[in-house]
Amino acid sequence: MISVIILTKNEETDLPVCLRSLSWTDDVHILDSLSTDRTCEIALQHDARVWVNPFQSFGTQRNYALKNIIVKYDWILFLDADEVATPEFVNEIKLATTTASQDVAGFYCCWKMMLEGKWLKKCDNFPKWQLRLLRKGRVTYTDFGHGQKEDKVMGQVLYIKAPYLHFGFSKGWAHWIERHNRYSTLEAIARLDTAPPIRNIFNKHGSTRNPALKSWMAKVPGWPLLRFLQAYIFNLGFTEGLPGLTYCINIAFYEHMIVIKKREILLKRKTKSSKVKSEVIINNKVQVELNS
Repeated sequence: MISVIILTKNEETDLPVCLRSLSWTDDVHILDSLSTDRTCEIALQHDARVWVNPFQSFGTQRNYALKNIIVKYDWILFLDADEVATPEFVNEIKLATTTASQDVAGFYCCWKMMLEGKWLKKCDNFPKWQLRLLRKGRVTYTDFGHGQKEDKVMGQVLYIKAPYLHFGFSKGWAHWIERHNRYSTLEAIARLDTAPPIRNIFNKHGSTRNPALKSWMAKVPGWPLLRFLQAYIFNLGFTEGLPGLTYCINIAFYEHMIVIKKREILLKRKTKSSKVKSEVIINNKVQVELNS
């Protein structure tokens, strides 16, 4: 069997649907980040165990969960509150964990991005892989940008081909834009300071390849426009109607925010560095005059 851990903060809208899709397991845990709505109450109503830890970052929160939550089973599935486990996904993860050899540390999983009831298969570059299903004690996470990726993995990582559903726009576009405004700052810092080596672009694992692609492609002039053309034209996103167009425009705008915030951060750092140098020069001159 498989234990499930869900990270939450103010998820009373999405959490009930997510929990109803988890009736196949008797070990569901909510790691809440001090919600002020009915999130924890809803979790208890669905017989989930509730744990609380203030949120610092996704990587830190997942590692806290792995270290501190007492799970019943050796396999752990991470889901978000706006995600739903489909019957096909559940069947595949049950089979995979039952038949996995001891050298398997986990499984990459992928999602169907849903908008207005439509699966954005082409716009969202399906499949995107994240290490969400793991054997207890064999995986840790690290932060990258606004999200996380696997850090230490003790063993082999395989793939779950059946996707789960991701309703990333369930709280409306105002919430999505507000959230991605914060995310773009974290992404800008990550792409400046912790850009993966360029060789990672050729890695066979998407979770390693995609952060490198984002970091290095963002250096190309006109990258936000290229991101739109890649998703909407070359990936045939235009075949997914108005939801596809809306998604592609906003993803390109998100990349635009990252680009301008990178410039802003670099300018602030340059200004700060110049100020420090000026202060050093002035202090040195004052010291020379005093000594003379």
